[in-house]
Amino acid sequence: MNTEQTRMSLIALILKGERELANTLLDDYAASRDYHAAMGAVLEPVLEEIGSRWASENISLAQGYIAGKVAEDMLLKIHAAEKGPAAAQADNGPVVVGNIEDDYHSLGRKLVSIFLQSAGWQVVDLGNDVTAMEFVDKAVETGARVIGVSAMMYTTAENIKSVRAELDRRNLAGNIKLAVGGAVFKFRPELVKEVGGDGTAANGFEAPQLFAALWQRSLKEVSP
Repeated sequence: MNTEQTRMSLIALILKGERELANTLLDDYAASRDYHAAMGAVLEPVLEEIGSRWASENISLAQGYIAGKVAEDMLLKIHAAEKGPAAAQADNGPVVVGNIEDDYHSLGRKLVSIFLQSAGWQVVDLGNDVTAMEFVDKAVETGARVIGVSAMMYTTAENIKSVRAELDRRNLAGNIKLAVGGAVFKFRPELVKEVGGDGTAANGFEAPQLFAALWQRSLKEVSP
């Protein structure tokens, strides 16, 4: 079975709710390559496809849940292979994530949360339709140095500007960094700066690295 066939089979298994068979399919693919190849060549494109279907309401909440659990299973295997079972227990501090006000496309955010949690971050997930004040209030309350805001469409991505404005209004731009993500940022990367973002990740797998970099930037900017 070639890579494209593996992707199509994986989509079918996820949509049928066959988590164990989906994992077996990925294990078989990784056996002849490695888990990073299985993640990059197979699972990530599948998750993007499922995310698109989620956005157009062509899949159910249960199917989206299975996709997230398959991604979580894969991440745990990668961490176990690279750093041992204790790697996923590392404490990297609190971060706040959510979908911006008027945005309800939650699958991408949930997948990012899974990737972050598997990398040891304490994720505070505020859910959908989150206002700028709610994001910033929660970051201040929990001591988070990174806020991750998701938006699927251009119209809702524009609302992220309000988070930047709220951070600036409270003089928190140095203390708290703003990560942005969602399908629209892949098609229009210039939006990252337009909405006031401090960075973005190409996919959920790269999110922990982005959050770590932004956290370190925050520490440097507020150090005496």
